[in-house]
Amino acid sequence: MKPVAFPLIFVFSLFITFFSCSNKSSKSRKPVCTIMVSPQKSNYFFGDKISVNVKTKLKDGNIESVKLYMNSQLLKESKELDFTVSVIELKLLGNNSLTVEAVKTDGQKNSRSQVISVFSNEPAKKFTYQVIKNYPHTKEHYTQGLEFYNNALYEGTGEYGFSGIFKKRYETGEINKTIKLEDKYFGEGITILKDKIYQLTYKNKTGFVYLLADFALVDTFTFRPAEGWGLTNDGTNLIMSDGTHLLTWIDPNYFSVVKTLQVANNRGLMTNLNELEYVNGTIYANVYTTDIIVQIDPETGKVISEINLTGILDMYKKKEDKIDYLNGIAFNEKTRNLFVTGKYWPKMFEIKLIPSK
Repeated sequence: MKPVAFPLIFVFSLFITFFSCSNKSSKSRKPVCTIMVSPQKSNYFFGDKISVNVKTKLKDGNIESVKLYMNSQLLKESKELDFTVSVIELKLLGNNSLTVEAVKTDGQKNSRSQVISVFSNEPAKKFTYQVIKNYPHTKEHYTQGLEFYNNALYEGTGEYGFSGIFKKRYETGEINKTIKLEDKYFGEGITILKDKIYQLTYKNKTGFVYLLADFALVDTFTFRPAEGWGLTNDGTNLIMSDGTHLLTWIDPNYFSVVKTLQVANNRGLMTNLNELEYVNGTIYANVYTTDIIVQIDPETGKVISEINLTGILDMYKKKEDKIDYLNGIAFNEKTRNLFVTGKYWPKMFEIKLIPSK
């Protein structure tokens, strides 16, 4: 007898397998979205108006919703695969994020993001300086923070093993009170708010709170930015820089983030923001590694003015001096002038701002 049963069974099995596979539903595909901004530009300016077109492609199934967000704020939700949101006014400086999230009725979803950069629509005013008077400054101090309070000068210093806070008689440089940080901490910016001194550290993400009267340590706190640089306050909240183009407002009681602000001029983001000083509703900031101080609008982040202090130390430094960068801004309520100094500088200067021609 011929062995015919095996081939027949094999063919039948193949047929069943093919039939089963051909009727098995294919795997659901994710939706794919594209974002088109109009007009298309490499950079945008504060107050510009844009339109955003969203197109969604489906390989299968039906769309449940397509949501368009700008900086986490919902602009539009739709079931349309092609829609446009028009006349979006750009009111936030810095990097603005557009995000589309598409969800199908079967739960499959996908998202896509695009970042556009927004700069100031106003050129900063230019200033130079006139030295009113110079004062002695301790050449051993790596200045990180500078602030007047009741006509006394308070200075925060950095470097491991040398960081601390010093209360000084600014006219003579005489030190009246001192507190040092442990060697493991690199001190950064300081500010005084409601009879307390707040101090940042560089990479420890730790801040310290002292009583102004006797420098007694009363609290510590952690902060969100990766690094601590400059510190000031607006009478309500602490304001800190972290070496980027960001400023962060911090609640002085709970140390939670109140808001963040991106800083830009009409040419780009203003990075390396360092020591800060809040003066008459605006923020002054040293731009690290430069001789420039910028004045910032705390509502928009626009750079209002740029002060060029090039050459201010030239006639006072000696060849053997260990001179580092300009860093230190303090406003004296009594004289109504700015005082500036730098890391390891032998002098502090009282200056008057002069418009540049």
